[in-house]
This record gives sequence, structure tokens and C-alpha cells, in this order.
Amino acid sequence: MRYVRSNRVRTVAVTAAVLATATAGTAAATADGGNSSDGDNRGNGAHAAADRDHDRDRDAAALTGTAKLTRSLGDDITFSFDARLAAEHNDNPRKATGTFRFSHYLDGEGAWAEAEVDCLVTGGKVAVVSGTITDTDLPGAKGLRIGVTVHDKGHRDRLGYSWAGTGSPLEDKDLAPCVSSAPFEKVKPGTGDYRVLPWHPEL
Repeated sequence: MRYVRSNRVRTVAVTAAVLATATAGTAAATADGGNSSDGDNRGNGAHAAADRDHDRDRDAAALTGTAKLTRSLGDDITFSFDARLAAEHNDNPRKATGTFRFSHYLDGEGAWAEAEVDCLVTGGKVAVVSGTITDTDLPGAKGLRIGVTVHDKGHRDRLGYSWAGTGSPLEDKDLAPCVSSAPFEKVKPGTGDYRVLPWHPEL
């Protein structure tokens, strides 16, 4: 059983567990008055901005979200991420924490894996995350490091992975942290969304 490198090869590998990230906002009236609906709208906008500011204060970088990939043969491939670099570790991407999961099935065959994050680097809307597989049903994969690249393009996100050139993460036994391929895969419309928080290191 191998991970897909082409549409004609049956592959494996990628997730279960849909990540759910929810932000809650409460409406607040504005100090300058106006009608109640206008005040509520402005209040919601203010809370949304405050939530974004809070996220920036809390995280130096982040990759979150879940989605499926587009495959012409109907492969069911899902990648999910909850990877963050805390603001206090802005100078060290190896201090990133979180998990990412992936699953890949075709005609009832496939596999899944979950990895613990050990590195996260983002630039603009592109993220590269790596981690060590902690749980999986792919024989021989547990304990291996894997890497994934995500390009956050709104509703046209793209994704790549470290085993793109070998066909299986089992072939990358000495992968370095934060190493992956170009984001050549396309996210299937309507199946989810990825969000990348840009990293601003002091260079």
C-alpha cells in the first residue's frame, strides 16, 4: 500500500477528526448612538477586530483548518491542522505545538495518521509544518517525521507533502524539521478551508 503520487496509483494516508475552530462575538452598542441594528453591526465588527488582535497577541504563527483534496478518481483525502507558534517563542519555530491529521482512502483501502507538531514556519499565506507520527494504522509509519505545506488562497487553497517525490512517508526516515514540497494539490471546493497566520520574525 503506497501513498498516491499519480491518479492511477492507489494510495493511502490522511485523516479523521475534523478540526473545529469557532469564534464567538457578542454585539455591543456604540457610544455615538444611532439605531439599534446599526449599533449591533458596528459592535460585531469591533468584536471581530478585537478577536483578531487577540489571536495576533497569542500566536506568532498558526496553521488551522480542515479540507479535502480534489482527485479525479474520487479518492477521499482529508488534511486537518491545529498548529501554533506562541508569541513568546517568536524566535524559535521549533517551539510550535499542536497536531495535524490526514487520511486517504480509495475503494475502501487506505490509511490515516496523526502527528505531533515539532516545527511551524509561515510566510505570508504559506505555511510549512512538520511533526512526528504518534498514531496511525499505516505499518512502520509511527515515529517518523512528515511535513506538509499549505497555501491559504481563500476558497482556492493548495497543499503539498514531504512524500510527494517518494510516494510514501516510509521512504523519508531522516526528514529534517519544517521540510515539505511545493503545494501542488488543490482543495476540493466546499469541503473546508485552511487559515495561515503570517509569522513576523525579528530578522
